[in-house]
Amino acid sequence: MGSKMEGPSASPAVRRDPYEVLSVSRDSSDQEIKTAYRKLALKYHPDKNVSNPEASELFKEVAYSYSILSDPEKRRQYDTAGFEALETDGMDMEIDLSNLGTVNTMFAALFSKLGVPIKTTISANVLEEALNGTVTVRPLPIGTSVSGKVEKQCAHFFGVTINDQQAQAGIVVRVTSAAQSKFKLLYFEHDANGGYGLALQEDSDKTGKATSAGMYFLHFQVYRMDSTVNALAVAKDPEAAFFKRLEGLQPCEVSELKAGTHIFAVYGDNFFKPATYIIEAVCAKTYEDTTEKLKEIEAQIIRKRNELRQFETEYRKALARFQEVTNRYTQEKQSVDELLKQRDTIHSAFTIARAVSTVSGSGSSSSSQVPGDELKAESPGDDGADGKDKASKKKWFNLGLKGTDKKLG
Repeated sequence: MGSKMEGPSASPAVRRDPYEVLSVSRDSSDQEIKTAYRKLALKYHPDKNVSNPEASELFKEVAYSYSILSDPEKRRQYDTAGFEALETDGMDMEIDLSNLGTVNTMFAALFSKLGVPIKTTISANVLEEALNGTVTVRPLPIGTSVSGKVEKQCAHFFGVTINDQQAQAGIVVRVTSAAQSKFKLLYFEHDANGGYGLALQEDSDKTGKATSAGMYFLHFQVYRMDSTVNALAVAKDPEAAFFKRLEGLQPCEVSELKAGTHIFAVYGDNFFKPATYIIEAVCAKTYEDTTEKLKEIEAQIIRKRNELRQFETEYRKALARFQEVTNRYTQEKQSVDELLKQRDTIHSAFTIARAVSTVSGSGSSSSSQVPGDELKAESPGDDGADGKDKASKKKWFNLGLKGTDKKLG
């Protein structure tokens, strides 16, 4: 569903008490805080104070204070322990698109195209015209859809009238853009002065080949996904970003509508061109099965978020242990490799390579011979004493035979 209108989280160097900034007491109701914020946001909006830089800083301070006091959990944390209890790094950041110069607008468009979520404030002119009741409201009957094209930083207003039965069954208002235009879906409450005050806003998000945004008033808690929280988690710790994927779920502030006419608007949030859209309002009575599935899946997701918070602690402990064991594995491997290397070196020290020197002629020369050569030189049949013995034996054999022949003759 929608998110509250929030300003940038950038706070002044010396942060003032949010209650003091909004001029409300600590026991002020949510409605009193919202009313105070609306008045101050319009008073200091950059659109109305182009030549006054101080107003821009005050606008940031007012938006920052409201972002704390409009969130029950952040308000409780601040009331308990002040600013130190708040995780300011994770607080939403918004920029006023209508107040950007051409160059800055191009940079903002580039970052948005790269997937970096950039939240934008709504033009003060639109908010002021709504508060004064001077906007044109077109009827949007239940069960019908209307298409249109809204200029950047402008809004088309629609009135959805419901009866008691439809209010009891629940209402869904959805906007889609096949052109993937960037827009905001806004919900306005009737103001005491006869105008309309912004109560909820939902930024369009890409779903498949289109962009869409929806608000669901179904009598049970429905959640919206704030992609900024996920983006900050990824930037801060990419490896553990998975555990923060469901932290972007924020409870929708309004869960039901009463019978009567309710004001919605489609705000052109594109950087350079108009936003084309189709807006439709349906009664949940026709979608009972779908409504029950949504109720079930929302409950499952919240349970899963709580489980992930516990599992993250276990995971980090296991990861630390794994890193410790991995480091030891590397050290042990190096130690074993070094011991085996030393062992091989010692084994090699037992190997002997002999060199044989020979001297011949008037000169002397040394040459290395392998043991086989030495054995060959000493074997019978070679020149030397054994050679003489062989010759003698041959001669004696011949003489013997001759002598024998003579005697026999």
